[in-house]
Amino acid sequence: MVQNKNNKAIWNTRIKKDTSSIFKKIGSSINVDKRLFKEDIQGSIAHVEMLFKQKIITFKVKNKIIWGLNRIKNEIIKKKFNFNSNLEDIHMNIENRLFEIIGEDSGYIHTGRSRNDQVITDFKLWLRSSTKEIINHLNNLEKIIIKNAEKNIKTIMPGFTHLKNAQPISFAHYLLAYVEMFKRDKKRFQNNLENLLENPLGAAALAGTGFNIDRNYTSKKLKFKNPTNNSIDTVSDRDFVLDFLYSVTVCSIHISRLAEEFIIWNSDAFQLIKLNDKVVTGSSIMPQKKNPDPLEYLRGKSGSTFGNLFSMLTILKGLPLSYFKDLQDDKEIVFKSYDTLLNCLKILDEILKNIYANKKQMLELANIGYITATDLADYLVKYHSMSFRSAYQKTAEIVNLAEKKKKRLNELNINELKKIEPKLTNDVLKVFDLENSVNSKRSFGGTSFDNIKKMIMKYKKHK
Repeated sequence: MVQNKNNKAIWNTRIKKDTSSIFKKIGSSINVDKRLFKEDIQGSIAHVEMLFKQKIITFKVKNKIIWGLNRIKNEIIKKKFNFNSNLEDIHMNIENRLFEIIGEDSGYIHTGRSRNDQVITDFKLWLRSSTKEIINHLNNLEKIIIKNAEKNIKTIMPGFTHLKNAQPISFAHYLLAYVEMFKRDKKRFQNNLENLLENPLGAAALAGTGFNIDRNYTSKKLKFKNPTNNSIDTVSDRDFVLDFLYSVTVCSIHISRLAEEFIIWNSDAFQLIKLNDKVVTGSSIMPQKKNPDPLEYLRGKSGSTFGNLFSMLTILKGLPLSYFKDLQDDKEIVFKSYDTLLNCLKILDEILKNIYANKKQMLELANIGYITATDLADYLVKYHSMSFRSAYQKTAEIVNLAEKKKKRLNELNINELKKIEPKLTNDVLKVFDLENSVNSKRSFGGTSFDNIKKMIMKYKKHK
């Protein structure tokens, strides 16, 4: 390997003129991809071990390179490594430093390899560990939500459609709806891990290599299931990036929906939940204010994850095979989405530990809006042999009566009810009881207290 004078790019012997300063600036990705250093070194060690196994390099060269790479890793960890933007990316920075440490033998490290397959290998390794971290945070989030649900099984609140009172539910039942959402998020990320188990290393620039490499060996070393099948597809494939970004985006949607509801419910108009002072902020002019700023942050940040997904989709749209500079942006996009989601999950974790149900207000609001009307219609079907549509009409008449008299349904007496449906007896009055209404929803997945207890047990059993 010829000494890399003046920290110029490796292709300097071919390119006769200095690269323009503006292109140097935009072409350098070291400030972004330096976080891949562990994966880059991990992949390089596996590669040189394979080269030795295949008798492409000597034992001495292999050991020198691995020793040098481990030294570089320690330098970076200890913040003693000088990242040079002139060397463009993490791969060339490491290779250049390796030359400084061990000399000419460093030149063997890139035998049978291109940056095209190298970077994808690094990226997949990084995404594997990062995806697992997100899954761990989602597991923790589920536990916190379930813990809150256990405290609120008998906390009755209105269930909403169109933000209008619809039917009474348990607050725990509402919370568990988000457990289901985050479980689906977790499954998406878990599925993505399967798509990260094909080894790109060995595809080289796009055509493979003439060296007698063993891709199964590097696959085993790097804990991939198998090598990729097509070298052209390998270096141009960013489907795994889209899968990750999509999963992040959907998870962000769920976080944003939860944040929006909590913002509304914390408002003075609803007052259904209370936030601890740990997760609110004040006003610069209004001394009385306690604002749900962290929740608004969560709602707002979903926009950036949407944008990142669309950015990557746009980059790939119409991009010919195989590798193009366009793809350089993939890492920055992914890192931004990952950092955003991880931060949002941590914030949501803190919020859920500091949120309380206003049980009195929830019950009071649940008594507004004739929300046991469906229970009355169901009662007429069950006990008076009406079709549901006939029962619906009768119930609507009774609601109209209550509205006219400015009463709640449970405030109507039996004589008032019998004027509309003579068959009714005192037994009907129980259907207007909120707790009775909630517990009557015994169908699988319904809001009855027993159902909720069973679901919580199920969640705890299948962690």
